[in-house]
Amino acid sequence: MNYETLAIEKQGAVDWLTLNRPAALNALNRRMMDELLDYFGGLLNDDSVRIVALRGAGRAFCAGWDVKDSGMSPESLVAGGPQAAFAGARHASEIVRRMRRCPQPIVAMVNGAACGGGFALVAATDIRIATPSARMNAAFVRIGLSGCDMGLSYHLPRLVGAAVTSELLLTGRFIDARRALAVGLVSEVVEEAQLERAARVYIDEMLAATPLGLRLTKEGLNINLGATSLEAATALEDRNQALCMQAPEFRGGLGARKP
Repeated sequence: MNYETLAIEKQGAVDWLTLNRPAALNALNRRMMDELLDYFGGLLNDDSVRIVALRGAGRAFCAGWDVKDSGMSPESLVAGGPQAAFAGARHASEIVRRMRRCPQPIVAMVNGAACGGGFALVAATDIRIATPSARMNAAFVRIGLSGCDMGLSYHLPRLVGAAVTSELLLTGRFIDARRALAVGLVSEVVEEAQLERAARVYIDEMLAATPLGLRLTKEGLNINLGATSLEAATALEDRNQALCMQAPEFRGGLGARKP
């Protein structure tokens, strides 16, 4: 697929993925959603990519739903009836499902606005870094929709707890970088000029892990967030460790290295 709204710079085993509609604040139109679905769907069996660094071009991360897109205007969605509206919602939510399903950790670099669907993209990543200008909100409830959309009602409680999630989803209010750091939504806040450098620190540390170890860590976290018992969680962990011990990097002494 020839991408029009995404820019991908490959640096070794890392894909630097940029939402590339800066004039529209990287808002999600139909083309961008299709391209995100194609990209993250293709990662599932792509062993050449180990980590994805996600960012927005220009002065925003992603302003959310592009209501100016003719195929996504409120009028067009209502005109199609409930079945078409449901299909449109499923099309959008499949993006975050594919983000979580892909084995590569995703590092988000949040600069400026991350609203609605843009906030959902941030919440679906594995590590989040922000600049002081970052402002995020679940805008859906402010336009007459449910505040629960594109996985936010699943991801946010696991990131910041039920109380903060309820506040954000019920009101649609913004959370700024300072508070996002305080509640654990982002790992750190850095100046815009330092954003890429800060992301590279996390990326380099993850690249020091074995490919299988990194992949199974993300998989294990995904599954065990919903584990029903300690026994279920440790059963998966034990399986993953046994698999990692068969990797040549471990047998070659990597597993015995001291910190």
